Amino acid sequence: MSGDVLRVGNASGFYGDRFDALREMLEGGPLDVLTGDYLAELTMLILGRDRLKDPARGYARTFLRQLEETLGLALDRGVRIVANAGGLNPAGLADAVRELAARLGLHARVAHVEGDDLAPGGRFPGALTANAYLGGAGITACLAAGADIVVTGRVTDAALVTGPAAWHFGWAQDAYDRLAGAVVAGHLLECGTQATGGNHSRFKERASELRRPGFPLAELHEDGSCVITKHPGTGGFVDVGTVTEQLLYETGGARYAGPDVTARLDTVRLTQEAPDRVRVDGVRGEAPPPTLKAGLNRLGGFRNEVVFVLTGLDIEAKAALVRDQMDDAFARAKSRPAQVTWELARTDRPDAETQETASALLRLVVRDADADTVGRTLSSAAIELALGSYPGFHVTAPPGKAAPYGVFEAAYVDRADVEQVAVLPYGERQLITYDGATRALSDVEPPPLPAPPPPGPTRRVPLGAVAGARSGDKGGDANVGVWVDGDDAWAWLAHELTVERFRELLPETRPLTVVRHVLPNLRALNFTVTGLLGQGVASRHRFDPQAKGLGEWLRSRHLDIPEVLL
Repeated sequence: MSGDVLRVGNASGFYGDRFDALREMLEGGPLDVLTGDYLAELTMLILGRDRLKDPARGYARTFLRQLEETLGLALDRGVRIVANAGGLNPAGLADAVRELAARLGLHARVAHVEGDDLAPGGRFPGALTANAYLGGAGITACLAAGADIVVTGRVTDAALVTGPAAWHFGWAQDAYDRLAGAVVAGHLLECGTQATGGNHSRFKERASELRRPGFPLAELHEDGSCVITKHPGTGGFVDVGTVTEQLLYETGGARYAGPDVTARLDTVRLTQEAPDRVRVDGVRGEAPPPTLKAGLNRLGGFRNEVVFVLTGLDIEAKAALVRDQMDDAFARAKSRPAQVTWELARTDRPDAETQETASALLRLVVRDADADTVGRTLSSAAIELALGSYPGFHVTAPPGKAAPYGVFEAAYVDRADVEQVAVLPYGERQLITYDGATRALSDVEPPPLPAPPPPGPTRRVPLGAVAGARSGDKGGDANVGVWVDGDDAWAWLAHELTVERFRELLPETRPLTVVRHVLPNLRALNFTVTGLLGQGVASRHRFDPQAKGLGEWLRSRHLDIPEVLL
């Protein structure tokens, strides 16, 4: 391990990511630490349901299977592995890793971090899962005690990097600028190949490189700066665009608050240092807030859906008929679903050359606290229409059984009420305390906008002709980050894409609270949309329940764009 550079790689961006990534990263080049992010809001719900079936579960079992193939390799190369795959049962996963090592004839020092689980004690009655987002200090303690493998429960995604960085460089808890740099590095790594060209809005220019993108790594320096790169010879690419998009992903304003530090995203500087090497520096940090965010998952009830296929002429009339028929069936049933939602997607074209392109999709979603009401009631009502409804009646698939859905809620707890514990390799329990300052967060003074561009000829084309974007979810809210290249394009974007214009382009957002955040260093705007996703991804409130395509929808909308930018 080099004294002045810490090489931290990532091998998982979600539970279900590329299985071979752990081996690819270990074999692909030098590393000091390899991280894996397995947790998301939806994952915690999935693990919660697993734990209901078997209290010994509650962790990401894929991680164990990956380790079975790679643990010896990691130990031989001296690479520490840090992963949040412990989910709701980090102690159980740590024991399983020890058993795996013994079975393989390997000596691995395994540690884990716990204390995030807030469900015991009834603090949040009715919650299936309730977990505080911990920082990296527990990971730091485990590594300092010599751990080869550290597994955690719910920590912030960035903690997988702040913990190793603070251990390696010996940072104090008030080294805010350095910690903020590590938070940014962690955020850039957390989603795996999204930093190396995956899901990139400008993929078309380099699509030939994206067949199998490599996973990213960060070369961290003692001052908190880093270089985002990837192993030589792996697919994908790293440039200012890929890094900008990931930096905007699932963030909000200028202050990115976490348990270790509040990172100021408006101070980040990105520089293309060389091919596949982007330097990230200038990051400033402030004290973290006095509270910790907690994610709560509750079982919301049951849902079901059916998609009717409407082909050819009279699409609107066909949709109206089947809606009337289903409403009549619900009225005559023993109980009507509490929530009934219809959505007509006009995927049809006039005079189409294939039947599929001549067809529209009418989607019916029902929700209720009672499984039978959205199970048998829906199935019977939909299928009984088969010979007595609109011409050409058919569905994409018969309605299945009712499925439970979850509801996500964010809460905030005093950090003093959460006992983070590092369970070290030989069983010693170390209580993690936070001795740094905390502060309430105030609004950041909006930066001055560049002068508007001079008037000139325009052309009506999609926003994506000049702008990149990435969007995502935070509970029931969505965010859309939009960025451009060059100062002229930035001057136009900053004045053109106001909240009002954003709402005009995305009509679904008109009744909702939309806030615009300006990030001049990145030539970017970040929009947060409150409530677009209802009660979170697990409730599947919307066609795109995680707002993954929201940015691409925005890029497809047409604007009058100055010709000099095209």
